[in-house]
Amino acid sequence: MARILVAEDNAAVREFVERGLTHFGHTVVAVSDGGAALHCLSLESYDLLITDIVMPVMDGIALALKASSAAPDMPVLMMTGYAHERQRAYNLQELIADVLDKPFSLEELTATVDRILSGHRPAAS
Repeated sequence: MARILVAEDNAAVREFVERGLTHFGHTVVAVSDGGAALHCLSLESYDLLITDIVMPVMDGIALALKASSAAPDMPVLMMTGYAHERQRAYNLQELIADVLDKPFSLEELTATVDRILSGHRPAAS
């Protein structure tokens, strides 16, 4: 299974994602902001980065840009509860594998993660 880094400032969402992906066999490291995620990326490699777009310290867009420089082959899955932030992510299509709108179900999360890890990009919207 995959080694996944999750950056999410909302504790309930972070724990939901961490527990759900761990239940399906993934190894998950979860942190509360982009700065902590960047630190984790400097220490270890991951198969996938899942990040909220709006976070303190460093937002998900800045994190994705820095992560893609450090680990260009690592896909990035963005999460957002803000419709206007979704467009910012789509402007970075080459760096971001997909965007999940909050709230999402465990089924939506795992299906998206499985698709990204198997190398399939979403169909154009």
